[in-house]
Amino acid sequence: MTKSSIVVTGVSTGIGWAVTKTATERGLHVFGSVRKRADAERLVAAFGDAVTPLVFDVTDEAAVREAALQVEAVLGGRPLAGLVNNAGIAVAGPLLHLPIDEWRQQLEVNLTGVVIATQAFAPLVGARKPAAGRPGRIVNIGSVGGRNANPFMAPYCTTKFGLEGLSESLRRELLPFGVDVIVVAPGAVATPIWDKADEIDTAAYADTVYAPALDRLRAYMLSLGKSGLPPERIGEVVHTALTTAHPKVRYTVTPQPMQLMIGGLLPKRTLDRIIGKRLGLVET
Repeated sequence: MTKSSIVVTGVSTGIGWAVTKTATERGLHVFGSVRKRADAERLVAAFGDAVTPLVFDVTDEAAVREAALQVEAVLGGRPLAGLVNNAGIAVAGPLLHLPIDEWRQQLEVNLTGVVIATQAFAPLVGARKPAAGRPGRIVNIGSVGGRNANPFMAPYCTTKFGLEGLSESLRRELLPFGVDVIVVAPGAVATPIWDKADEIDTAAYADTVYAPALDRLRAYMLSLGKSGLPPERIGEVVHTALTTAHPKVRYTVTPQPMQLMIGGLLPKRTLDRIIGKRLGLVET
């Protein structure tokens, strides 16, 4: 194998699939992680020998480390050009009533999974001495929800806020190796994750004060999915983060940049009232 290679986690659908598509179209080889053999077969059917599927769950430390050994053997001493930590889930619900098992699962996949994958693959990106070749980069897929949190999305937003701190600490820890760490933070993207909003069972919260607001939020999330950016746009930004000579430390990619800017400028108390009124959490 002579192409430069990257590892991308969570490539079965959505952003991960789009990152794989963009990367392979531009000459990179992708080691892409999926959790099911059927998804691995679908990946090869779509991209041929430009991809090598890795079957693991990011929360399974032993499986991730075994996959890293497989990648190292294929590379034959050459470094990875990058690691893209994309795998993630979105748990929703009012924090006062959310089952703790769901909270733990959200943290385990979106934060602990990133650490597991980073520990396993960062040495192949160049975070070791002596390192062979030019050091690569680590791209963590964050969210605009990592800077501004919506109600009922506390589990997801907590992990994306946490990913910002994780990435900043890691970027500074990897300075001795020359390995850069970059956050790509999408807004709404037209991926299957939004369609799952219609599957959220709010029956457990029917007797709480939050029931009407949850219905409004679900409708809002479904509308975001329809108006979101094509996932290929995120794939292009990730490719830029991996390859440009002087990358930013953070790229925000959203279909509503003006709304995002205004939200960042407004005082938090004002934003609280706007969101509260929109969802019916406070009287208009």
